[in-house]
Amino acid sequence: MGRQWGPSMRAAEQAGCVVSASRAEQPEAGLWSCSGVILSRSPVLVLCHGGIFTPFLRGGSGALTVAGATFLPGDSCGDDLRLHVQWGPTAASSAGRAEEGLPGLCTPRCAGLEPGQAAQPRGRLLQAAHAAELLLLLSCPAFRAHFARLFGSEAAEQWRFASAAPDEEVSGEEEEDQLRALGWFALLRVRPGGEAEAARGPAVTVAPLGAVAKGAPLLACGSPFGAFCPDIFLNTLSRGVLSNAAGPLLLTDARCLPGTEGGGVFAARPAGALVALVAAPLCWKAREWVGLTLLCAAAPLLRAARAALARLPDVAALAALLPPEVGAPRGLLLRGPGPPWAAAAVLVEFGSVWGSGVAMAPRLVVTCRHVAPREEAKVLVRSTNPKSVSIWGRVIFATQETSPYDIAVVSLEEDLDGVPMPRPAEHFHEGIVASNTRDNNTGATYPHLNFSIPITVLQPGLQRYRQTGDLGGFRELDRAIEPVRVVWRLQRPLPTIPRSKL
Repeated sequence: MGRQWGPSMRAAEQAGCVVSASRAEQPEAGLWSCSGVILSRSPVLVLCHGGIFTPFLRGGSGALTVAGATFLPGDSCGDDLRLHVQWGPTAASSAGRAEEGLPGLCTPRCAGLEPGQAAQPRGRLLQAAHAAELLLLLSCPAFRAHFARLFGSEAAEQWRFASAAPDEEVSGEEEEDQLRALGWFALLRVRPGGEAEAARGPAVTVAPLGAVAKGAPLLACGSPFGAFCPDIFLNTLSRGVLSNAAGPLLLTDARCLPGTEGGGVFAARPAGALVALVAAPLCWKAREWVGLTLLCAAAPLLRAARAALARLPDVAALAALLPPEVGAPRGLLLRGPGPPWAAAAVLVEFGSVWGSGVAMAPRLVVTCRHVAPREEAKVLVRSTNPKSVSIWGRVIFATQETSPYDIAVVSLEEDLDGVPMPRPAEHFHEGIVASNTRDNNTGATYPHLNFSIPITVLQPGLQRYRQTGDLGGFRELDRAIEPVRVVWRLQRPLPTIPRSKL
């Protein structure tokens, strides 16, 4: 991952863990698990997602939605709750420097060894799972407020944040539990006996809210599928950037899977600082997966933890052991500045359909045909930089369905004041993202495999329209040559016609 990621990778792997919850003497009742972050080494304090505790709440998941509830004490869960925490070897632990030949969990248990076949030690040795106790459940009020504002309206009813795909069979009660637990986390303490190995790991530091700028690189560390086969899935790493932020509600494009809820997200600068915890690894919009992960900033969450511990006399002293914040905050990233060219991106809405666009001139926006499919249609364009504005516009051109280019051009009724206009490049490496890739045979959509239209294709039409008001340059996009159509449809090249011998 490059030299800049070395400290972050070490910090992420040494702080990562997986948390399992089960019922005492009822293994058939199932196992609930998620990812977590080791905050303190002696005693071992762990922060993880709160969703796995909803089956154990004495008052049901409704207790999480009570007005004004910011935390619940550990005894809010039933006495039959049993917790275990498992982590990988730390750099300084005896497991991390184990000599070859020592017994240990070296071959994945999920690899299906034949009976009597000895496991040959190789790779790292996992620590045994340690018993833990629930200190409290807590939430970040600011995160919940922003989430309710952004996704609590009727317009957001098509959004889902369940771990299961929309087509999977999930009961309405289970989905409601997951939604209520969104933004809730749990603080655990490993019972005596687990500190010996964990104490040798490094201390975690926390990045203040706003210390990481929009567009900055991030490293997510979690355990896909929770406690399933930790030999291969424990502390899986994924890279991305801070895509956007609304207070402590952050978005990243780092790929996360079910089970990584509660996993830590770390920064390259400050090196290895904990930025956030995964709140929802999968987001669905209109039954399609959105390749963004929902995060809760760590700094305000830990401030909420300190405040909650202070109100619980038996554990109040643990507040001093929570990790400190490092680095200077840049201010709340309600709308982080990011790179200047990012301000040219706008939101285009056509009825219930929405998509992105690029402001190419104060009154000219380029978007995709599948977002604004009809000429003369009215669309609403929203911009957030440098200020929030909503301007109506009219589609003046949209490519035909038979065209390989998925392009629409919108003329606005007012100027987009203060939005920096991008300067088209002379090379093909900059362009307009047109679509995800869809397999029409299976119906599968691949959101991380995108097509973009080179700006050099659009530039002649844009220049001609801006100078003369003539749309003729755009009409050429409907007359693309056959080789272009073949490439955009991911078809095989046209067969070469054999030359005649006559």
